[in-house]
Order: sequence, then structure tokens, then C-alpha cells
Amino acid sequence: MEKKWLRFRHRVVRNLAYAVLWPYSRIKYGIRVEKFKEQEDRPYFILFNHQTAFDQFFVGMSFRGPIYYVASEDLFSKGWVSSLIRWIVAPIPIKKQATDLTAIKNCIRVSREGGTIAIAPEGNRTYSGKTEYMSPAIAGLARKLNMPIVLYRIEGGYGVHPRWSDGLRRGKMRSYVSRVIQPEEYATMTNDELFAVIEKELYVNEAVADGEFLSGKRAEYLERAMYVCPDCGLSTFESHGNEISCKQCGKTIHYGKDKRLTGVGCDFPYAFVNDWYDYQKEFVNGLDVTDYTDIPLYTEATTVSEVIVYQRKDSLCEEATVRLYGDRYVVSGDGMDELNLPFAEVTAVSVLGRNKLNIYHDGHIYQLKSDKRFNALKYVNIYYRWKNIARGDENGEFLGL
Repeated sequence: MEKKWLRFRHRVVRNLAYAVLWPYSRIKYGIRVEKFKEQEDRPYFILFNHQTAFDQFFVGMSFRGPIYYVASEDLFSKGWVSSLIRWIVAPIPIKKQATDLTAIKNCIRVSREGGTIAIAPEGNRTYSGKTEYMSPAIAGLARKLNMPIVLYRIEGGYGVHPRWSDGLRRGKMRSYVSRVIQPEEYATMTNDELFAVIEKELYVNEAVADGEFLSGKRAEYLERAMYVCPDCGLSTFESHGNEISCKQCGKTIHYGKDKRLTGVGCDFPYAFVNDWYDYQKEFVNGLDVTDYTDIPLYTEATTVSEVIVYQRKDSLCEEATVRLYGDRYVVSGDGMDELNLPFAEVTAVSVLGRNKLNIYHDGHIYQLKSDKRFNALKYVNIYYRWKNIARGDENGEFLGL
């Protein structure tokens, strides 16, 4: 007989965590978490936009009882730490960048046992400040579960803690239930109509001056997100304090308290990171990356591990080099066989956390991690640009996030 997913200890852990996290979140993030007073004694399928690494705790504080979060396989590949997480909160594992039938079955299992499930349909924290791409498949999953759908909004998180930053800024956040869709309501909708409602309710665009977010290191590590200069094209950047500079032309940009960008001694055409980020995507979507197969676009130091899914990570090389071409990755280092990873054989590429890179190739998952200034995003964008061209969709805009 299959063991139950839901355990009494999950409720105990939730209550203990709440007692600690409620005051911590108020002090650290400046957030106002609004309780869902209409919860009643029933399970829900919670969908939330993803802004900070702490979002799941904000969601959890709005609801009574434990919530079972859908989480990527990286969380479950940390040896004993993963085993402990499984025991205390039992998240639902899902393979990132893949259709995971086991994850769907586990969601159905949890719902049948009366558990509340939560997932961020974006699958990624936003780099730009606005809600990013969601797979339309989320509507089909919601219909399969046949639970009330809670659409949960998190606002201000990008100002307080952008994905590309290590540090928090003093500012204001809010998280709350924006809408509940009952099964009888979405039974009358098509999947496209349901998905349109989900997208609309979870869309947040923080490319606006909507308050002050105070820190002396507001621009630090913005180079994890940005790699295209309006003057130089493909480039590298380096940030310090509240400024970031292009290492090729020296153009320096100031990141203001209100999130505005301004040139230092020069004009800068983009008012917010999102505007610059949109330009960057437009630039990459205009590249014929198949022209860049002889000389690498980027060469960088990295560590290399192989992820043994739901078990551990095996280190392959602590001092390796990764080369990004327009059609492949090449990873080499002392003590390891060179990895030649043609895009035609790579099934997916994803960024985890702030700047870890996962490459899915021939049944293996290789994880690259470099220094704090490493930009993993460009490795994803260039791969998906190649993929769009290879399938004859040169005007395709999706670049992996």
C-alpha cells in the first residue's frame, strides 16, 4: 500500500515556521502579507508570480495549514539536505524544462489526499521586474486537479530583492490573494480562456518608479542579467555599489533608489532594467548565431558537476573553462573529458537561482557554476535563439525565460 503524502508533522512544521517567519519577513522584507480569510476547510491550487527566493514563505503565511510546493529537481539533488527537506515539508519534485508526468501524478495524489498545492507558473524568478513567460499547460493541470484556483500576487519583490542581486533593499512589499476561480466557474471556460485569466491576474510589471528601495549596493551583480550594451552589442559588465559599467566601452549606468537607470556622464536610452532587458532580447533575436561557430562568443572559468537527479551532485572539475559558440557549448578542464555539447543534441538549458546553469544532454544534467559575476542567462538565450532558427522560426521571440 502506498504511503500517504500528507503527514501530521507537516502541519506542526508549518506552525513553528510561521511563528519565526512572520516577524522575520516583516523586518527583513518590509512586506505586508494579507491573510486569506475566506480559506475555509478545503484545499486549493495556488498559483503565484515569482519575484524573490522567499516567495513560498509569503504564500504560506497567507494560509492556514501546510502547503505542498512544486519544486525543481535541483532542490532534491543535495544529498542529506534534500532528504531532510522531503521529511519536514514534502515538496513535489518536478524536472525543470521538461514535461514531467510523474510530477503531474504526484499533484493529483496530493489533491486527492486533501492537500493544498502551490506552484509558480513562470518556473523562474523574474530578471526584469515583470512577470515572465508561463507555459499554457498550467491551465490543463489546474483542470485535472479540479480544485479551486487561488491566484496570488506578490508586489514590490523586485524592488526589494531582484533575482540578480545578493542583497536586499529597504522598501515595501505586499502579497495577497487577488482572485479565486471555483471549479464550476472554469468548467465553462476553454483552457485558453482559463490561461488568459491566470496570465492577467499574475502579471506584475515593476518597471515603474513606485517607491524607494534603499541600499548602497543597488546595482551590484546586475551583470548576471545584462550582457548586451546599446553601444557595443554583446559585451560583459561589472558592477560596484550603485553603478554598472560596460567593460568594452566604459559606459556607466546608475541604478537609482526608485529603480530608474541613468547614464553617468552620458545618455542612456532605457529608464528601467525591464526596458534594457527587452532591448537585449530584441538584439539576440536579431542575431544569426549560426555565424558564430568558429570563434567563441564567450570564454569563462567555471566549475562543472553532474546532477544525479533526486540524489546528489558529482563534481567533475573545479577549474574548468566553458566556451559558448553559436551552435554548441564546449567545456574542458584538467582531469575531465572534454564535453562537446552541440545545441542539436541538447534538450534544454536553464538558469537556477541567481546564476547556476543546467545543461541537459544525452540523459545527463551538467551544472556549471562560476564566480559571482557569471552571467548564465546568455547561455540560455543563445541556445534558444539557435533552436528557433533551426526549426525555421527565425522570428520566434521566446529565449528560454
